[in-house]
Amino acid sequence: MSRLAKMNENKLNMAKKKVLFLGIDPKFIGVDLATMTGWDAHRVKAAAQEANNKLTEVGYEVQYCLVDHGETAESVVSDTLSREKFDCIMIGAGVRILPQHTVLFEKMINVIHQKAPPSSKICFNTDPGDTVEAVLRWDSNKPKKSTRS
Repeated sequence: MSRLAKMNENKLNMAKKKVLFLGIDPKFIGVDLATMTGWDAHRVKAAAQEANNKLTEVGYEVQYCLVDHGETAESVVSDTLSREKFDCIMIGAGVRILPQHTVLFEKMINVIHQKAPPSSKICFNTDPGDTVEAVLRWDSNKPKKSTRS
């Protein structure tokens, strides 16, 4: 790769907005969540991959931070936010919708409050199928066309 091409690639990478997907690791999706939402581990993984592809296609850099039900979740999120800064942090519905995840959700919000820069936007999806729209709601430079299929 020529030096000029490498410089242009570096500029493009620097210009990408970084998005962090915070959510329950699909291997921890229990019957309660799958029954309540209709989203089993397979569907969640497929929707996350589709959202990643669409956001990458329109110029975002996406990173996942998948957590357990609380045993290590707080430290995992804290470590991730200590290492990198994100323009947008999307907290998945699986963290928020079950009453037994309330403490986990509070811990995530408090870690974000402590570790993320004030400019980081926080967004929420209603299910894994509208993750792209959740991210784009908070980006003033979002693409004009809808990305939902």
